[in-house]
Amino acid sequence: MKAKFGVLVAIALVLAVSGPASAKDKIVHFPFANAVAEATQSGKLDGAVKFYLTGHAPQGQVAVLKDDVSVNRKTNAFGKADQKTCDWALQSALIALQDQAKAAGANAVVDIVSDYGNEYRDGEKYECHVGFVMSGVIMKGKLAKVQP
Repeated sequence: MKAKFGVLVAIALVLAVSGPASAKDKIVHFPFANAVAEATQSGKLDGAVKFYLTGHAPQGQVAVLKDDVSVNRKTNAFGKADQKTCDWALQSALIALQDQAKAAGANAVVDIVSDYGNEYRDGEKYECHVGFVMSGVIMKGKLAKVQP
């Protein structure tokens, strides 16, 4: 009798955990500028590298130093608000892009798109994939030297 009860409890726990996991898998879009501003204000980004989503070109002459750079960042989403985890993952991606840009002698990342196999091109928002346990972004762009 105790063994049957234990099996039923185990099944109930599996169903309780797996039900919400599949229910939360989704694609969301949030404002790009908010995450950049927050990362700059907190000191995660130092402002030496500027970020431009596709459709927003910087003023001046743009020389692309490296095409098709990509970063993939994920973060823990368990029990957290979607935008908070997505902004956190985006900020992590931007830090990586900033480091790559500096290493290449670039001062901007241009033509930025979200790229989970199908590019999401938006001049204001980025795409984030949110699951029960993880949120993630994949950002792609070009490292550029911008001169006024």
